[in-house]
Amino acid sequence: MTSTSQTITAAASGTWTLGDLTVNRIGFGAMRLPQRGAAFAPGSPPRDHGEAIAVLRRAVELGVNHIDTAAFYFSSLRSANELIDRALAPYPDDLVIATKVGPGRDPSGEWLPHAGPGLLRGQVEENLRQLGRDHLDVVNLRIVGTDSIAERFGALAELRDAGLIRHLGLSNVRPEHLAEAQAIAPVVCVQNLYGIGAASWQDEFLRLCGEQKVAFVPFYSIAGTGREAGARGGDDAELLAVARARGVSPAQVRLAWTLHRGPHVLAIPGTGDPGHLAENVAAGALRLSQEELAVLDRLHRRGA
Repeated sequence: MTSTSQTITAAASGTWTLGDLTVNRIGFGAMRLPQRGAAFAPGSPPRDHGEAIAVLRRAVELGVNHIDTAAFYFSSLRSANELIDRALAPYPDDLVIATKVGPGRDPSGEWLPHAGPGLLRGQVEENLRQLGRDHLDVVNLRIVGTDSIAERFGALAELRDAGLIRHLGLSNVRPEHLAEAQAIAPVVCVQNLYGIGAASWQDEFLRLCGEQKVAFVPFYSIAGTGREAGARGGDDAELLAVARARGVSPAQVRLAWTLHRGPHVLAIPGTGDPGHLAENVAAGALRLSQEELAVLDRLHRRGA
C-alpha cells in the first residue's frame, strides 16, 4: 500500500447514478463483516463487534456511500444489517444501502430454498427491520439458474410501487433475465461475479449494461472465479509486475482493472481490516496506462 492511500477517498473513483441516487464507484461489501474467514462457512468465528463497527465508520469517513448487504449475511452472533444500523444510523443523506433478496438461511445458518413471489415481501420487511429503515434504497433479486424471473421480479415491482423499495436490481443473472425484468420495471444495477479471468459472456453482458445505462456491480472483483478461495492460481507474474511498478498491491490492480472496464462499473470489495479497506478505496484513484491495461486484458482472456 502506498503511503498516500490513507488520504485517498472514494470520490477519486468517480460517480455513477443508481436511478436518482449518486454513488462513488468504489463501495463496500458487507458479506465479510459478521465473521472472520470465509462467509457462510460452518464454524467461522464471529468478528469482534467493535472491529466491525469501526470498519463501517471508517468506510464512510473515506467517502464510501454505497454499501452492499443482505439479511442472510450473519454469523452466530453478528448480522451485517444490524451492524450497519448500529454503526451508521442516523444514516448520512448520501448513503445508499443495497440489499439482496431471494436466498435465505434459517437461524442455524442452513440455507433455505430460494424465496418465491409470496415470500419476498417478508424478506424485504426483514431487511427494513434490521436496517431500521422505512424503505430500502436498492433491492437486488438474486437468483440461481435460468428459469423465468417474471413472477419474482413482479412481486418486487409491486413493493416498489407501494413505497417499500426505491430502486430494483438483479444479481447472478444472464442477459435474458435483464430483458425480462426491464419489461416489468426499471433495473438500475446488475450484480454478477466478475474480475480478471471471468467468462467471456460476462464481458458482453457488461457492455450491454453500459448501453442501457445499468450499473454493472461485480462481486468477487478481486478474487474473480476463485471466489472465497482467492484469485485462482494466485497472482500471475505479469500482474505482480504491474503492482510492483506502481507500488500497490495486486488486489488494487485487480480492482482498478475492473473499474477501467466502463464508467458504469462499480466495485463493492469487502473486508473487516481497516488497512485493506484503505487500500481498496485507494484503488479507485489508480489510473492504469494503456500498456498496463493491455497486459491485464491478455490475462483476462487467458482466464487467469
